[in-house]
Amino acid sequence: MDASSVATAGPSPSTEPSSFLHQGMLLPFILIVTCFAAWGLAGNLTDPLVSVFGSVFSMSALQASLVQFAYYGAYFALAIPAAWINSRLGYKGGVLIGLLLAATGGLLFLPASQMMTYSMFLVALFTLAAGLSILETSANPYVMAMGPRHNATRRLNFAQSFNPVGSNLGVLLAALFILPNVNPATAEQRASLARDALAEMQSAELQAVMGPYITLALVYVVIAIAIAMVRVPPHKALMADQPGEKTRLPGSRFGRLIRNRRYAFGVVAQFFNVAAQTCTWTFTIHYVTQTLGVSDGVAGYWLQASLLVFLVSRFVMVGVMGRVDPRRLMTWMCSLGVVLCLVAVISGNLLGAVAIVLLSACISLLFPTIYGISLEGLGQDTKYGAAGLVMAIVGGALMPLLQGWLIDVTSAQTSYVVVAACFAVIVAFGIYVQRHPRDKEASEGDLA
Repeated sequence: MDASSVATAGPSPSTEPSSFLHQGMLLPFILIVTCFAAWGLAGNLTDPLVSVFGSVFSMSALQASLVQFAYYGAYFALAIPAAWINSRLGYKGGVLIGLLLAATGGLLFLPASQMMTYSMFLVALFTLAAGLSILETSANPYVMAMGPRHNATRRLNFAQSFNPVGSNLGVLLAALFILPNVNPATAEQRASLARDALAEMQSAELQAVMGPYITLALVYVVIAIAIAMVRVPPHKALMADQPGEKTRLPGSRFGRLIRNRRYAFGVVAQFFNVAAQTCTWTFTIHYVTQTLGVSDGVAGYWLQASLLVFLVSRFVMVGVMGRVDPRRLMTWMCSLGVVLCLVAVISGNLLGAVAIVLLSACISLLFPTIYGISLEGLGQDTKYGAAGLVMAIVGGALMPLLQGWLIDVTSAQTSYVVVAACFAVIVAFGIYVQRHPRDKEASEGDLA
């Protein structure tokens, strides 16, 4: 998003600054908001699969965590290609390509359930997430460019508030259609079964995994068709790069972004934000089953409660931001996150499980807030800056591996020190942006 173009685009300079969206953007905005819910559904439908595949294939927590490595690794791999797509085809083109690729990944769950191999499920997840990477890299700056610059971050926070609607639906689908169909047999009991009996058990479990993803693929296709049919008014900030604007090579863009301390720290903070979010939700089931001694199905409802806290908190935080500086609010909530993690590590009982659920309130405002603060003042570098922030989602691929290993060698209770460390990094970012509200590099970005 070219900051200057967003500030000037629109039909009437006298009325535009008071509006939430540019004229004619309401329907496109509503359709793009559905994408936020759609990728939230996929992400949190995937979280319980770590526990599911661990049971189905009798794997360790570390091995099962490759689910998140494949999912969030795809975000890292496809973010730069997504920026290139946005530069050539515009944000709408990126959204459509992302939706269709994600639908392809969902459909790959059909052959994966028939082949019954862990590697094929990882391929399906990687393809699904590759599409979502392009979708998210396109949709976030698309929303910011749909209205005046001065309320772009608030507009993104509003759109992101619908992400947990999909997240809750994803966890609910897993709790209703996947987790109850996972046989409670232990790895030892599965090893004692005859080959045919084990294959029959695994087939039933994996068929349950397939159904929600096929449905999700069809939803993505419907959304893509709807967006393709809607006309978007030709505001300059929403268009692909024009020939006269291609004066800056990608290499020079990357150099400027890396030298921008505010942006670079924002990418690091986003890495640990997504890591904290993914680790919290991925291992909630492990924590609850180990500390409270309940089944995976019951633990799934604790995860559902966590996502409901996230949903409510998202809207609450949007309201609070009208009164409290988002940078200060982010710092306060992450400090609370550190405290809640330490409570979970020390207690290891019902209090600890409640603390894990409440972590979702601390996470709720982080992604759009870090995103908006980090992109501030990037000018024509915004498309590639947005890609860097989406690449930071790789934190959700790497840190669960560390926490999964820690669970294997210690316990789920102890493993939440990893999440505490993630929150601590974001606290440091919050303090930095309060002390340095406007870096020299960010000011230069406004002139880009």
